[in-house]
Amino acid sequence: MPRYIIEFGLGLDFHGQDVTKAAAKAVRDAISKSCLCGLSEILHLDDLSQGIAVHVTVAVSRPQEVDLQKVAEELPVGAITITPVTGGLNVPGLYLQRFGDKDDSIEAALACVEVTIAENAA
Repeated sequence: MPRYIIEFGLGLDFHGQDVTKAAAKAVRDAISKSCLCGLSEILHLDDLSQGIAVHVTVAVSRPQEVDLQKVAEELPVGAITITPVTGGLNVPGLYLQRFGDKDDSIEAALACVEVTIAENAA
């Protein structure tokens, strides 16, 4: 399937060191910078729930801990696949136990969101 949109996003969890929260924020950031209007206005897709696939690669420091379902909930349309990979960034921050911190680090995630359209959908 040909790709029609590729967008990147950054997500941070300043307190709690939660890779899923950082990944979800990265996906939300990516999709907040794009609009799928061309799918209906140019490709004349009437039903955005058919023939659209959304592939997400999200880079975090501990990819095995990403809750795929929670990240997928950020995406409003399409058949969704999430692939967590090793990456992102973990840097020193501020430890505040009352905010849920486990340590003093900040978790940063990078997401790449790709939208593809099935040949027969366009």
